[in-house]
Amino acid sequence: MKNPTTGPVAGARTDGVSSAGVSSTGAAASGRASVDLSAAARHLSSLESTDNDVNVARVQEIRDALASGQLKIDPSRIADGLLASVRDLLK
Repeated sequence: MKNPTTGPVAGARTDGVSSAGVSSTGAAASGRASVDLSAAARHLSSLESTDNDVNVARVQEIRDALASGQLKIDPSRIADGLLASVRDLLK
């Protein structure tokens, strides 16, 4: 099976011109790509931090509670919460 991460990016041009219309031959020759990020993308990138991504202790507490039967999953409550979120988004 072909690995999709090793081929060209979907929508990418292979004629030496990026989709933005800027020649990428210089970037390809140096082995480095240059990308100009929007302000929103720079902000999202600055929020990226591997230090606080997952609270490992809390995850373990939840796993233990599920395994011991102390934590019960209520599918109707989850569905109600999802529907409420969608209603808020549609306002």
